[in-house]
Amino acid sequence: MIKSEICEMLGIQYPVFQGGMAWIADGKLAAAVSEGGGLGIIGAGNAPGEYVREQIKTARTITPKPIGVNIMLMSPFADEIAQIVIEERVEVVTTGAGNPSKYMEGWKEAGIQVIPVVASVALAKRMTRLGASALIAEGGESGGHVGELTTMALVPQICDATDLPVIAAGGIADGRGAAAVFMLGACGIQMGTRFLSAYECTIHPEYKEKILKATDLCTMVTGKRLGHPVRSLRSPFARAYAKAEYGGMPDEELEAFATGALRLAVQEGDNEKGCFLSGQVAAMVTKEQPASEIIREVMEEAEPLLLGAAKWVK
Repeated sequence: MIKSEICEMLGIQYPVFQGGMAWIADGKLAAAVSEGGGLGIIGAGNAPGEYVREQIKTARTITPKPIGVNIMLMSPFADEIAQIVIEERVEVVTTGAGNPSKYMEGWKEAGIQVIPVVASVALAKRMTRLGASALIAEGGESGGHVGELTTMALVPQICDATDLPVIAAGGIADGRGAAAVFMLGACGIQMGTRFLSAYECTIHPEYKEKILKATDLCTMVTGKRLGHPVRSLRSPFARAYAKAEYGGMPDEELEAFATGALRLAVQEGDNEKGCFLSGQVAAMVTKEQPASEIIREVMEEAEPLLLGAAKWVK
């Protein structure tokens, strides 16, 4: 079995994180991943604090194992949620879209392991100085907000820039991807798109069907003009947004254009106005299965690949 330092640090069986996808990664999905031996992460996104508290409590009724919460630091509720994770004794916090420095002391005093998502070496170094427990190096192949560097280029550079454990994210959906990033220096993986097919993932059936029928060229990136690029499935909404983005629509109107689009996709499967977040590996997700089976399948496929690679090293 593949074990790494992140397993011992967090008290998990497998070095597998589930991405904290806003409105998707709820308490039920996070609990299923944690119960299956990985680290389930509730996505706070732009949700209000009480929603996040409710999802934490839901997860606690399903599993006693460690769970995490991903806090999107641009959220208007970030301050509130930063306190809620302390009150609810969450074991892990992952962060994105901002600098968590003002919360770090309080989280660390509460015994929370803080693992920021980083998309550059500069940010990795800054988070290391702030006292992060580990880092998630997320390449631009991932769904949702993305950076410029690919996982293949980003992960080894982050590993060289810090002495913290590094979890690789972006473009990983099976054991081959897991083995590849372990060879690059990572000690764990984070998957988001792969868990969209989990039985315990409660996205609208239309959303899940789009993932299961996806092709290799099914995603596109929008939002670069505003400095917040997002990868999603090609859809009427994504195409309309791209047209507006490069058609001269004022920034305020462009921001309003996308408001609520993810929630419409997740909860209503709205094909016209919904934003269906997805990474580039969607075409590799071909069936529904329990979250625990996904974790086990990926790790079992990765192990012989890593052992086989070692045979070539003299």
